Amino acid sequence: MDELDSYSRTVSTVAAELTGRVAAIRAGRGSGSAVVVPGDGILVTNAHVVGDARTGRADFVDGVQTGVTVVGADPLSDLAVLRADRAADLPPPARLGDADGLVVGQLVVAVGNPLGLAGSVTAGVVSALGRALPTRSGRAGRVVEDVIQTDAALNPGNSGGALADARGRVVGINTAVAGVGLGLAVPVNATTRRIVAALLADGRVRRAYLGVVGSPAPVPAAVAAKHGRTNGLRLAEVIGGSPAARAGLRAGDLVLDVGRRPVQDAQGIQRQLFADAIGVPLPVTVLRNGAMVDVVAVPTELG
Repeated sequence: MDELDSYSRTVSTVAAELTGRVAAIRAGRGSGSAVVVPGDGILVTNAHVVGDARTGRADFVDGVQTGVTVVGADPLSDLAVLRADRAADLPPPARLGDADGLVVGQLVVAVGNPLGLAGSVTAGVVSALGRALPTRSGRAGRVVEDVIQTDAALNPGNSGGALADARGRVVGINTAVAGVGLGLAVPVNATTRRIVAALLADGRVRRAYLGVVGSPAPVPAAVAAKHGRTNGLRLAEVIGGSPAARAGLRAGDLVLDVGRRPVQDAQGIQRQLFADAIGVPLPVTVLRNGAMVDVVAVPTELG
């Protein structure tokens, strides 16, 4: 590979590692890609790829075919877990990374099966972080939070495939083509691992519901100097009748802490809203009109 420049060498190395670990998936009327992950015959794909299907088929570039069973799907993260009928025939799992460490401009490589073309590889950079993607669950106002935006070329069939860093670690599950030259991927991080574990254990993900919509915003200089905080989550909307509304939260509040943990973005809240938070008092600290305000919300189960 001496004839390759460093960029090409990196992309080709990642491609060689991951191409055999990403399958083409057909499930019901849907098709896409899926990544072999650690576990006994486990693959991860998008919830919208499998839809309502309970079974399907995985095809690998080396000619291996196996039936798969849909263990569970979570439309709110657009993730689904599959179990292969012939686990022993699967390739070794892909290495998983942590998308929380990504930076804008970082090289990423996408591996999938766009337009039925198995084992396709494209490369690009992380174009933006923290994007929100409307879910395909039919529930208005619900979004997949903290999505990765990339300019790596994605096409129909890439959904469910791998987005990897320069070391070949999977940092995202490609989920959508948002426009020409603009692709999106669900991040692989601690929250994703928790979702996958819940799907494996129960076939579904139970979540707590707070009822706020917001975006990252800077903390005023005086507050930042006093509390050592530079960013919070500015609430754009508090859903009427929600636990947040009943607790007294308001649009315009700058959320600083939830559950006595610092919050800088939507993920800071979402990672606390799983089954163990349902019905449990959750302290929230916000900055409102220059004053610190403490409230206690009691999340309900997300229906």
